[in-house]
Amino acid sequence: MHTPTPSRRSLLRIGATALPLLALGTVAPAVARAATASPADPPGPAAAPGAAPAAGPGTLRLRMPAESDRHDRTFMAWPALSSIWGRQLSAVRDDIARVAYEISRYEPVVVVARPGQAADARYRCGGGAYYRITVVEIPNDDLWIRDFGPTFLVAPGAIAGLDTNFNGWGKAGTPYYQPFAEDAAVAASLLGQYGVDRVQAPFVGEGGALETDGQGTLLATVSSLVNPNRNPGMSQAQVEQALKSSLGMDKVIWLAGLAGQDITDDHIDCLARFTSPGRVVLDKPGPGTSQVWIDVYEQARQALRGATDAQGRALTVVELPGPDRALIRGRGKDFLSSYTNFYVANGAVFVPQFGDTAADGTAYAVLQAEFPDRDVVQVNIDTIASGGGGIHCATQSQPAVPPAR
Repeated sequence: MHTPTPSRRSLLRIGATALPLLALGTVAPAVARAATASPADPPGPAAAPGAAPAAGPGTLRLRMPAESDRHDRTFMAWPALSSIWGRQLSAVRDDIARVAYEISRYEPVVVVARPGQAADARYRCGGGAYYRITVVEIPNDDLWIRDFGPTFLVAPGAIAGLDTNFNGWGKAGTPYYQPFAEDAAVAASLLGQYGVDRVQAPFVGEGGALETDGQGTLLATVSSLVNPNRNPGMSQAQVEQALKSSLGMDKVIWLAGLAGQDITDDHIDCLARFTSPGRVVLDKPGPGTSQVWIDVYEQARQALRGATDAQGRALTVVELPGPDRALIRGRGKDFLSSYTNFYVANGAVFVPQFGDTAADGTAYAVLQAEFPDRDVVQVNIDTIASGGGGIHCATQSQPAVPPAR
């Protein structure tokens, strides 16, 4: 989320059968349990976060799946604070309701909201009348659930949630700071409320900093993870090992990124994304973009074209041109004009529509070619984008549990 000002800012019920999982390197072993409830079932009893037996023979390896894998639902969050959004609070809530409605046409949506704001969220999202939208009462601060929510991990017959220790993007004491105490507790609260086992990551980071092909390859920026505002004293090699062990990755492809120019220090989900194993779409800044972001793109293009994935395949890089910033509806340097911040759901890909007709059309065509079996749905998210984020930043997927072997 490119945003250089402080203005930007139900899960599966789990059954009683537990499957012990492989210990994740420096992470304590976790229990991920077989799913037994339907999407309409109410939450189960709270689980004890962090409690798990030791892994034994025949245990399974948790891995972060590709976003294009089948989902059980999408999570979103209702923006809570006028101190963050000011006069745009009502408008950004309208954007969130619009995105939730569009996604709910393809899969269930769960919206996290503060208890005192849940009624408003239900009303604006349709209160269940529009397809499958459920509002869950959990305190939060903002809408960026990709970053502060759980990152899900799966194994055959099992699922768990990784808590990445959200610390407000490490911006305490800087002009970028915004309240995040409630957001920091959402992952544990959400997992506990629904009985999904929680794994605490051995690093500090955010879901928007993590991009995988689902086959053991992770894309990440150095700027957002090998950074003393998240992981002080950790070398790049140490951060890489923590990512591999906790996410089940075999290889990390690092892009340099750019620290200090937006609140996220250049998350990967605005820069480069897998569309399938061996294929990456790369954000190409449109006319009017600052030179610092053009330099980021050029470094990323060179790095990706020389990279191989965990399976040894060279990557095919497909450029996704951004809009002309003079033609977009949004204004201001905080506006995230990146089509690469799309979200892949069951049967559809959700991408911003910025108002540059030619660029919007090109983005549609590129993504339709990359996802030929899915609908490409373009959504006006101008207020979300004005806060430095996009559709991917505002969503988090719960993957379906892979069949047990």
